[in-house]
Amino acid sequence: MASDGLKVVALVSGGKDSFFSLLHCIHHGHDVVALANLFPASGPDQSFEVDYIDPNAPAPTSPTDQGTGTAPASDLNSFMYQTVGHEIVPLYAAATGLPLYRQPIQGGAETHERDYDHAAGSRASSLQDEAESMLSLLQAVKAHHPDANAVCAGAILSTYQRTRVESIALRLGLVPLAYLWKYPVLPPPSVPADEAQLLRDMAAAQLQARIIKVASAGLDETHLWEHITSDVGAARIKRALARFGTGEGAVLGEGGEFETVVVDGPAHLFKKRICVPAEEKKVVAEEGGTSWLMLRGAYLEDKHTDTAEPLPKALRIPELLDARFRNVLEGLQLENNETNFVEQASPSALLKGTAPLCSDRTEMRHLTVLANPGTHDGTIQAEIVSVVDEIRHLMSSASLNPSDITTATIILRDMADFPGLNAEYGKLFRKPNPPSRVTISCGPLLPDGHNIVVYLTLPSLPDNSSRNGLHVQSRSYWAPANIGPYSQATDVPVISGGQQTGLRCIFVAGQIPLIPATMLLPPPSDTSLQLQIVLSLQHLWRISAQMKIQYFTSAVAYFARSSSSDEMQQNAKHAGLAWKLVHADTLEDDEDADDGLDPWDLKYNPQYASLSSSGPETAAISMPDLSILTLQQRNRTESHIPPFFAAEVESLPRDSAVEWHGHIGLSGASQGSAELCYYPNIDAMGWAANHVLVRTSDGIFIHTALHCPNSDDGGFTSWNMLEEALKTAYRGALQGLGVKATDDNSTNHPYLLYVDASKLKFAWSKYEEGYASVPFAIIPCRSLWSHAGKGIGCVALYKTIVGGA
Repeated sequence: MASDGLKVVALVSGGKDSFFSLLHCIHHGHDVVALANLFPASGPDQSFEVDYIDPNAPAPTSPTDQGTGTAPASDLNSFMYQTVGHEIVPLYAAATGLPLYRQPIQGGAETHERDYDHAAGSRASSLQDEAESMLSLLQAVKAHHPDANAVCAGAILSTYQRTRVESIALRLGLVPLAYLWKYPVLPPPSVPADEAQLLRDMAAAQLQARIIKVASAGLDETHLWEHITSDVGAARIKRALARFGTGEGAVLGEGGEFETVVVDGPAHLFKKRICVPAEEKKVVAEEGGTSWLMLRGAYLEDKHTDTAEPLPKALRIPELLDARFRNVLEGLQLENNETNFVEQASPSALLKGTAPLCSDRTEMRHLTVLANPGTHDGTIQAEIVSVVDEIRHLMSSASLNPSDITTATIILRDMADFPGLNAEYGKLFRKPNPPSRVTISCGPLLPDGHNIVVYLTLPSLPDNSSRNGLHVQSRSYWAPANIGPYSQATDVPVISGGQQTGLRCIFVAGQIPLIPATMLLPPPSDTSLQLQIVLSLQHLWRISAQMKIQYFTSAVAYFARSSSSDEMQQNAKHAGLAWKLVHADTLEDDEDADDGLDPWDLKYNPQYASLSSSGPETAAISMPDLSILTLQQRNRTESHIPPFFAAEVESLPRDSAVEWHGHIGLSGASQGSAELCYYPNIDAMGWAANHVLVRTSDGIFIHTALHCPNSDDGGFTSWNMLEEALKTAYRGALQGLGVKATDDNSTNHPYLLYVDASKLKFAWSKYEEGYASVPFAIIPCRSLWSHAGKGIGCVALYKTIVGGA
């Protein structure tokens, strides 16, 4: 249960989802202080003032008495709000004993983008988007309940709805709660589940919802007033929809197939039930097979139950770990579990011994940003402002906006400066889906005179049209809400020669092991470290499933400073084993697939057009997706595992023990187009290389992870020595593939370098020359380790495309 009990305003439409979400708020110890509802205006003369309904006042019994005017003859059919059945919503005040605030909806859907940008909407149109009606409604509620600090809504699969609620909530300083977000894909009970499981969960929680509108092939007016939150009702609707092959989420009404109204619930919430006389249910038929009920004469009926009874134990709370990750956790707790991957030299089948020239044509730029010591007074706040100003300047100089940035890696000297950085850094991003981000503290390993280093990845050209993102800011059971100005993931195409190759790179934010529903770390225990490793890895996997990632090029697990080398070595072994085990489980189960459809996608995204009626459903994508590997690779079982290593740093956000960083997630790869190659002992220094190759429409994308052992030879004593060692090793790694490197410096530089700081003897001399001359990101580590717990001196990551035009 959360330790920070919130004062919650519950947005209710009358439908099943908003009330079920409300029940989860209560379960987590939050205090629901008010209900809030938006309903359709009755005409141009409708007042838009907020109407307060006292739960202790006599309950109204007809639409005219309810202050809403005459019920409209048609439904708004809004993507944002359920409005059908609004005539009985005023009864919820007396039924629940909670004050209800209502306001007519003003405006329409002026902003059609899935991810809501309220500023862009107001600039593009003089008309107010309907989502903004929520702002004035919640402002009025806050005026009466100044202690209200959160708002809950019933979004399940709709990014369109969720981002609009989040936008309004955050502008008002309210914590958004969406406990049903991705609920259908979270761990079900032990009995086999299907897409109707949520309806059965609602039934078990004693929530009674009736269908009040149908708008889908397979459903007609005979389904109106069906008790959908019952085994019989759910089965009937499922059979009706299945005949027409509707998309995922249809059985829940997520695509607008049907809408519901709640008439009763558990006694601790519903003190009275709502009744509607049979003769007062009027069927309204609209074009396209849509039908809905106009309800008149609704009234409240007393319930003869103990209102002090606790929340039913049948309220299903999704388990913290999926079955796959429970197995991983159990594997970590077994003694003598083998950590080593099978790493044998393997030539490339895709390149087939050819020797194309290597050129850096992925068209991504990498920038290093530090504060110029001469531009601030030496305080940490001044340095933060200077860094943010420098980012603005660099973006402007490149004819780019901060919203074009793909991902950022931020290194702090002291993690205590994180909140101040968030506040200033967040000012850069006013559009939806800011760049993903990894944040760590390297303590005194940062260059002298600097407390912040920011590394940015961004496109070479100012084209943001093909950039996608995932930015969930609501608390849920799915994955941690973003607590700072960054997205869970950003998604950009791989560009070669100015053309998209079909392959996409996804940059997932660093994942720490917060429990999503509470945003707290797991409590201390003898196995809390293993749980933190597995939980944060599950967060990475869930986000990957949502972003349709098929494979990661490589990954690192950052660990906070350990008390000894032996402890850190054990940490590395635990994380390496977790990485091995999660890749060993390649069963394509529903827990790892997420094909829920957003109503916005059904209407505006051509990719999902076939799912709006009787088209085939999209196939589930497992992670890793072994189908993209060559047949030869698929037959070598343990060669499927991308390279992994562990890095010991100073500290991590929220005092986490571990943070997972998947370097680049790949999507859009076709069947049989990818392979993993390993080349040990490239040169006398003991460098080894792991390659991930993917055939695209314009050549072969190659990601390389170079690493050298942690030897006792004194390390790198100068910048030139480091650069020369990297250049030689990378050339050798490419030659092993049959690729001839060019003399282009940009090609020979990694995009990210991890170094055991004890081997970095030149102490950031390149930074002293001027940070603009630093060609790649450097992360200084207290120690570096392989998956098997062997010391590593250096890891360098490269990406390029060979062949093609």
